[in-house]
Amino acid sequence: MASVLPLMALRAFVEVGQRGSVKAAAEALHVTSGAVSQQIRQLEERVGITLFLRERQGLRLTPAGAEVYPTLLSAFHQIEQSMQRLDAARTRQTLTVSTLASFAASWLIPRLGRFSERYPQIEVRVEASPQRVDMRQPGVDIAIRHGLGAWPGVDAVHLMAPVLVPVACPGLMATDAPLTTPADCLAWPLLHDSERADWSLWLAAHGVSGDARSERGTAFDDDFLLIRAAEAGQGLALVPQEYAREEIAAGRLVQVLDKPWPARFAYYLVTRPADAGRHEIRVFSDWIRQEARLSSSDAL
Repeated sequence: MASVLPLMALRAFVEVGQRGSVKAAAEALHVTSGAVSQQIRQLEERVGITLFLRERQGLRLTPAGAEVYPTLLSAFHQIEQSMQRLDAARTRQTLTVSTLASFAASWLIPRLGRFSERYPQIEVRVEASPQRVDMRQPGVDIAIRHGLGAWPGVDAVHLMAPVLVPVACPGLMATDAPLTTPADCLAWPLLHDSERADWSLWLAAHGVSGDARSERGTAFDDDFLLIRAAEAGQGLALVPQEYAREEIAAGRLVQVLDKPWPARFAYYLVTRPADAGRHEIRVFSDWIRQEARLSSSDAL
């Protein structure tokens, strides 16, 4: 087994070698001069070599001491840097947020920089997945879920209900078939999300119900895929207005009717009840709810 290193004595050696004075080294180490002298003496006795020459101006390293001094100085510098990194890790807070890829890319990520500016000590890790995360398992601190908000065993706070608008690519609309009322949409191929409920609910909200054509067409698991399919001219899509804002502004999509409708399914901030007191969760929850209120105001 390796012998125990005399770290205190080696540190005293480095400080005296750096300053050339026992008194100055003692002040740097916040100990007495007698304690430093004793550590130097014990080190010299252990290695069997004189490390300092005592002169009228102070202490000077012997050739043997001068040979090992730079290495030891560097070693203690590395130790100090390592301790600083450990201190930083202790004060740094990490927050893992799970959400849908479409919500992360279109809404959360563009705003996340404002949170980082306000709370630079909190590192946010975003996990994007179409699967609903099990909050009973470790690894995720906050989930942003899309649904009705009725999930057992968790705290769910309403963030926003996306406003759905019917969109299509300009080329698809450049035909002789007019589209002036919600019922006219039924004559076109309809693109759906995975639940196939939005078109039926949107049409019913605008006085059109009971038509089986509202449930026909291709379905997609992610709103981004739904938007891409609409851009490709595959049909009409009912998508969150926020998600399609860039495509509409760029002319890749057009809103075919001015009939926005608040979706039944909303976005909720989901946390574990046991984590309610955690600082990083509390400040992120406050921040994202404020951003959701601002987003809803902008959409009005």
